[in-house]
Amino acid sequence: MGDWQLTPEEWSAVWLSLKVALTATIISLPFGIGLGYLLARRQFWGKSLVETFLSLPLVLPPVVTGYLLLVLLGRRGWIGFYLDEWFGIHLVFTWKAAALASAVMAFPLMLRSIRVAFAEVDQRLEMAARTLGAGRLETFARISLPLARRGILAGAVLAFARSIGEFGATVMIAGNLPGETQTIPLYIYTQANAPGGIEQSVRLVVACVIIAVVALGISEFL
Repeated sequence: MGDWQLTPEEWSAVWLSLKVALTATIISLPFGIGLGYLLARRQFWGKSLVETFLSLPLVLPPVVTGYLLLVLLGRRGWIGFYLDEWFGIHLVFTWKAAALASAVMAFPLMLRSIRVAFAEVDQRLEMAARTLGAGRLETFARISLPLARRGILAGAVLAFARSIGEFGATVMIAGNLPGETQTIPLYIYTQANAPGGIEQSVRLVVACVIIAVVALGISEFL
């Protein structure tokens, strides 16, 4: 039993991973709902380009995505420079950077699930609400959103699980700082490169597998 008890360092990686994954899911969910509804309901010029851009993290190597985020958000980056100069905000090599990287990597999975959920909502119900005097926002909040809730929850669960396992983009923009940015995958990677680390990592590997199986089960159920 004692061999399966997590060490303080392992607990730190677990709690940091949960915090990063939860934060990534929360900050990306509003964008997922908005873009999912837009892509499911609207036709516009350049829609295929938008869909391609939003799906890029699925096919790009994670380290490339992390590199692009570093270029954008580093202190000399296109966005990071102004965040630093105007607001004193430094994201790189913090747990917030890890959450942002996880959000970007998990977003396509969330978006696809939410888009399908909105596409399956019967538009006749929305039209009926409009004819009864409901505005667009009220129709969305009282008809579309509740009917698509299962797909939205499934997308959020998938994004959370994907964020737990994020490695490549995270290590580029957040580094691998114990107690600061070292999530479960980074901890396992560090241990695997140390003598006897493979055996030491079994507990967290099992934890990751359990989280993934539970998340996929919930997603399929929803």
